[in-house]
Amino acid sequence: MNARFNLFENEIGAKFAKRFAGAGLAVQQSPLPRSTQELVALRASQINGCGWCVDMHTKEAAAAGETAVRLNLVAVWRESTVFTEAERAALALAEEGTRLADAYQGASDETWAQVRKHYDDDQIAALVSLVALINAANRLAVIVHQQGGSYEPGMFAAAFD
Repeated sequence: MNARFNLFENEIGAKFAKRFAGAGLAVQQSPLPRSTQELVALRASQINGCGWCVDMHTKEAAAAGETAVRLNLVAVWRESTVFTEAERAALALAEEGTRLADAYQGASDETWAQVRKHYDDDQIAALVSLVALINAANRLAVIVHQQGGSYEPGMFAAAFD
């Protein structure tokens, strides 16, 4: 399967991508730990079947020092011992925020309580924004059939320097 359309080569798509990247920069520069950001983005991308984003976030996380064991266990985080309580809360929020159709109320009260327990207001703002942002990115890439496999760490950031 080939990509249907290159958003970056279209004037409107490129303008949108630049602004989208700016929103992502606000999250990246937040106090939410970078490893948590990558794990959350990876989990939402797995759920949404976004090969491009799974490729990107796996490689970015590895380049930032994330271990292969943890990356390999993100899809089954509930059945693993390698994630902290805080990371588990963030992964639960990522799943519930991604699977909105399965939970009419969005995040459960239990998950929200865990998030509040482990993160301050600035980190929560970044986490909620990240879940929304990665879901939008997944939809963009899946709609145009952007394939995974060719991403190199730093490639996305370099495109907007």
